[in-house]
Amino acid sequence: MTYKETLHFLSPSFQQVGAPAYKPGLDRMIALDDYMNHPHKHYRTIHVAGTNGKGSVSHLLAAILRNAKYKVGLYTSPHLIDFCERICVNGKKISKRFVVDFVERHKSKITEVQPSFFDLTTILALEYFHHKKVDFAVIETGLGGRLDSTNIIEPALCIITNISFDHQQYLGDTLREIATEKAGIIKPFIPVVIGEADNDDVRCVLSKQAMQMNAPITFASEETVWQSCKKQNNGEWLFQTLDYGTFTGELRGSVQKQNARTVLTVLRLLSKMRVKLPVKAVQQGFEHVTTLTNFRGRWQTLQTNPLIICDTGHNEGAWESLADDLQQEAANHRTLRMVIGMVSDKDLDAVLALMPKQAVYYFTNASVPRAMPSLQFAEKAKQFDLLGSNYGTVKEAVKEAIRDSSPQDMIFIGGSTFVVGDALPFFCKKQDISDK
Repeated sequence: MTYKETLHFLSPSFQQVGAPAYKPGLDRMIALDDYMNHPHKHYRTIHVAGTNGKGSVSHLLAAILRNAKYKVGLYTSPHLIDFCERICVNGKKISKRFVVDFVERHKSKITEVQPSFFDLTTILALEYFHHKKVDFAVIETGLGGRLDSTNIIEPALCIITNISFDHQQYLGDTLREIATEKAGIIKPFIPVVIGEADNDDVRCVLSKQAMQMNAPITFASEETVWQSCKKQNNGEWLFQTLDYGTFTGELRGSVQKQNARTVLTVLRLLSKMRVKLPVKAVQQGFEHVTTLTNFRGRWQTLQTNPLIICDTGHNEGAWESLADDLQQEAANHRTLRMVIGMVSDKDLDAVLALMPKQAVYYFTNASVPRAMPSLQFAEKAKQFDLLGSNYGTVKEAVKEAIRDSSPQDMIFIGGSTFVVGDALPFFCKKQDISDK
């Protein structure tokens, strides 16, 4: 098969169609893991779950471990532009050839087991990391935790970044129910770090699960990891830490303060496990994470004059922080222009209520079946006094926003990971999209 034919064979994916592709349960994944002879047992793994922040935490850890001279696999989702972004070793994507060969080699077993897209992608990642002889693999859950395909691994350490509302149709309608699903990654005697647990119900669920599993639990929010942390004028963070000196955090946005605290807490535990983490490796991991891991889409500057920023935050928890970041940044610009789209299976009301009213909106829909049609989205947004025009594609919306802008304006692109994914190629290829 060609690469395109292979991806078609893997479809439909949850990324594309949502609920019809969701297959809860670990039976298929266990069958594949047995068939592949448990590739994840050949290297150490770090398992990362959470509603928001797990991408930033995973990439930071991968960058730091790589700088510490370990060979590091990184498995994340969803991808922004190409499927191969999901599976990387030392910042380099899995080859298309390996993807094609893997599917062709195991096609009969795949047909027999009938795994979900995420099951198959997960076993592909685990086998690829074994093939590449990694020392560590940072494994991010796809959805939830307890029944997530990744939950077959036996990690050296678990991380739950935070718990907020998202995917309620699969994980439950209350924070307690969602926390129960995320807590499913906690394993017997395996240390677990909790990034944030401000809600009493959430904290109770996580603590109880850790106690039942005899798993040492550390709440990062209670750890003293720095003397000070301050946001710089350019949006980066300056950390004066107790363990690794003073350095800047390249990742921008208010959420990165807590993500950094979580990572620094994890590093303390890894050090106790005799993982060598030189000061310089930690500093450079924070300072150059996007270069080391090709991490994109988190309060990322795509262009200046006008300033164009994109962010993949797509749920209520993410927008509670994004709203503050937008307000602060927009104060420095004449007009805020919002290129926005969302998928149909999200809690639109909670997110729309947090979006800035003093902005010009360009409602659009991404090129996935799950995307809410732009006209329908625009009508919904009117109920929250969010006004603007609607566009059939992200490209059209971005073109129009740039055409309308002066150098003193700001354009934000987001609302959905898929909107950012559709927009990024224009800027990555340095196209002048106003003429294309």
